[in-house]
Amino acid sequence: MSAGTYTPRPGAAPVGRMIAAQALFETKMLLRNGEQLLLTVVIPSLLLVLFSTVDIVDTGDGRPVDFLAPGVLALAVMSTAFTGQAIATGFERRYGVLKRLAASPLPRWALMTAKTLAVLVTEVLQIALLTAIALGLGWSPQGGPLPVLLLIVLGTAAFSGLGLLMAGTLKAEATLAAANLVFLLLLVGGGVVVPLDKFPDAARGLLELLPISALSGGLRDVLQDGAAMPWAELGILAVWAAAGLGAAAKLFRWE
Repeated sequence: MSAGTYTPRPGAAPVGRMIAAQALFETKMLLRNGEQLLLTVVIPSLLLVLFSTVDIVDTGDGRPVDFLAPGVLALAVMSTAFTGQAIATGFERRYGVLKRLAASPLPRWALMTAKTLAVLVTEVLQIALLTAIALGLGWSPQGGPLPVLLLIVLGTAAFSGLGLLMAGTLKAEATLAAANLVFLLLLVGGGVVVPLDKFPDAARGLLELLPISALSGGLRDVLQDGAAMPWAELGILAVWAAAGLGAAAKLFRWE
């Protein structure tokens, strides 16, 4: 046995490996949290089944599931990227978890990248489940995958920026209350289960500028109407993503 065979080699792991490990940990934390599962899986699934099978809301011509499925997919993205991430990150900040992670070899940008990857993995599982439920209810999606992918990626970026901004500037208790309140308000006024044309014209013009309205409306244009590329909705989401992520990067407090 040659000398130095067991010589230690101190140092941080490669950044890619650290990001993968942290993303796996973040994903497990998301999926093990009961409140997170309620927001990300149970509520969207129940809304999809309930409003598709019971005539509660007038969704216009065609089958209710064709209108509801795109909106519920948008709701799933919001529940994970915004509400769930804001609450989890807010309490991590309160308990000093972020402060300790910031002192580790994992760079801060890599931590945020890992959180984003965890959100995307959770969204893939959500979308697969909700799509299976919607297909079982008779949903017939139209359009192509590229515009759907672009909408979901930009929607995730927009909601992640807003969620991190809230978690990094408010106290954990305030983040918990505000994130749930915003979730409920956007559920009602974001075109998820109630068509925006049911609102007064003045209110509708403002509601259409919300990220949840742009995401649900864009997905509906593609998956229900077969639109090629919803440029207006993509533009709205891009503006929200740039504004939210930029503000979060500037104002986020780690402790």
